[in-house]
Amino acid sequence: MKVLKYIFSMMLLGGIISACADLDTKLTNEWSESDTWRDADMAQGVLLSVYQDVMIAPDAWDGNFLDAATDNALTRNYDSKVYRASQGAFSRSTNPLGNWSSCYDQLQRIHLFLDKGLTDNVSYDVANANNDKRTKRRLQGEALFLRAWCSFQLLQMYGGKTDDGEVLGYPIVTRYITPEESAHPENFKRDTYEDCVKQICDDCETAMSLLPLTYSGGDAILGDISFGRASGLAAAALKARVLLYAASPAYQSDRVVKLNGMGDYTIIDQVAYKAKWERAALYAYEVLQMQGMATYAALIPNELYDGGDAQSAEFLFRTFVGRSHDIETRHYPPYYYGNAQTIPSQNLAASFPAKNGFPIDDPRSLYDKDNPYDCERDNRFLVNLYYQGRQFGANASYIDVTPGGKDSGYLDVKASRSGYYLAKFINADVANFLKPLEEQDSRHYYPMLRKGEVWLNFAEASNEVWGPKVAGPGCSMSAYDVIRVIREKSGGITNTTYLDEMAGTPESFRELIQNERRIEFAFENQRFWDLRRWLLPLNESILGMEVTRKEDSSENFEVKLVEERPLNDIRYYYLPLPYDELQKNPNLKNNKGW
Repeated sequence: MKVLKYIFSMMLLGGIISACADLDTKLTNEWSESDTWRDADMAQGVLLSVYQDVMIAPDAWDGNFLDAATDNALTRNYDSKVYRASQGAFSRSTNPLGNWSSCYDQLQRIHLFLDKGLTDNVSYDVANANNDKRTKRRLQGEALFLRAWCSFQLLQMYGGKTDDGEVLGYPIVTRYITPEESAHPENFKRDTYEDCVKQICDDCETAMSLLPLTYSGGDAILGDISFGRASGLAAAALKARVLLYAASPAYQSDRVVKLNGMGDYTIIDQVAYKAKWERAALYAYEVLQMQGMATYAALIPNELYDGGDAQSAEFLFRTFVGRSHDIETRHYPPYYYGNAQTIPSQNLAASFPAKNGFPIDDPRSLYDKDNPYDCERDNRFLVNLYYQGRQFGANASYIDVTPGGKDSGYLDVKASRSGYYLAKFINADVANFLKPLEEQDSRHYYPMLRKGEVWLNFAEASNEVWGPKVAGPGCSMSAYDVIRVIREKSGGITNTTYLDEMAGTPESFRELIQNERRIEFAFENQRFWDLRRWLLPLNESILGMEVTRKEDSSENFEVKLVEERPLNDIRYYYLPLPYDELQKNPNLKNNKGW
């Protein structure tokens, strides 16, 4: 196991120290570790440094979205982590997405704060003992939420089956690891997946008991001033996600689910299998009864790229990326001075149903492959994609990917290879936002947990245990009821004919729910994990839309192959543990196939 040694570094806290006007004018290197745990700003800064690490930008993978390693998209950056992941560049010694060291470093800082940042030696309000106590209570809740969050990142990345059919997670750490302990990595081993789930859920529950559900009002500690910190609802939503993963077929032992091959598994023990889905469904429903969760509302796209100071009602835990144009620079078409790094696929485009509710491969959708963009589509189609002929933002300019067109590879090597450009998270108010001689900034947010996910979590789990149209014990709605509402409010789909047809069996309704998750959370970096936890095919070829212009100036549309994905082995469902850790610790058992 990697040496879990926290080396106190004043460089880490330098930004925090320099920002505190009321501190003595010591040089950074004059502050000792003991100074940190007597000064409230510096003590809290240790916890804030964890926030800074975990609250990443949505395209944090070398400037790409993780969707570029799935069938949703591809990347133009062939040196990036996501490209290597999409091409199966995992081995016993390589995981391009690995986060083992960073997560354990974050856990060390959290435990250091829990040990030293909440004692009587540090006061967060020297004039008011009660406020000091209330602040420490909130900070303890935040620290436990962050521990749950970092622990889940480890579980998500490294949790999986072993060659002998066990399901393991990560080595659970709930306290500061001393240098003496870290010198003996052989004392650590991977805990069971279920034990990891329990630890994370327990932390979420304790965090909920210490934190307000939301921050509102003028209270100096629990009011709007604390907007953006971990909250009770964020902890509840995280627990709901963890329980959903724990019920998924990829994370059941061979005694419960047998993995036969790519996209092929057999449920051996229906009772044990459904019990975990019921646990996930009942808890998600419990969360939906909490204040502010009972009404579903569609995502407001511009809250992602031009959000205001007020907290979005939809976001439960989010990154404030800041006022910048960096995301636009990375993903705009080259014509608009962008690099088009993450490029949506035709696979994703085809997953959006027509406005009448039918998928586009159903004749009843009225989709015309010769005029693919004349068919009115689910509202989320426009939220995510720019395509041939669509107006780009407020400018009187239209996407043109035909040969010689301004957005084609004929004019710029950075142009889209799929015929699509990214719309989600992108401020395309070109008339006001993009001025060649005057750079404009936009306030971006990345929702890492949001209310809509809890709704879809409930629908998925409810369908697995009770079927599409049955409301479970104590529940007032079924999976069908939830999906109907989501399709209407997020997709603008009011026709329920296709929905009714898919509700005929849990299996067909499962496919519909999986597609709803795909289009609802596109480019929110969930597809990579959803494919794996459901043991869905990982080797789908990436398709694009080739558009050419005929002699009569009309356009010809043809779906084409853009990129192969050689993820054709079941070992790719589970990612390998770090090679260095395995070499140091013989008690660490690797995942299946590694």
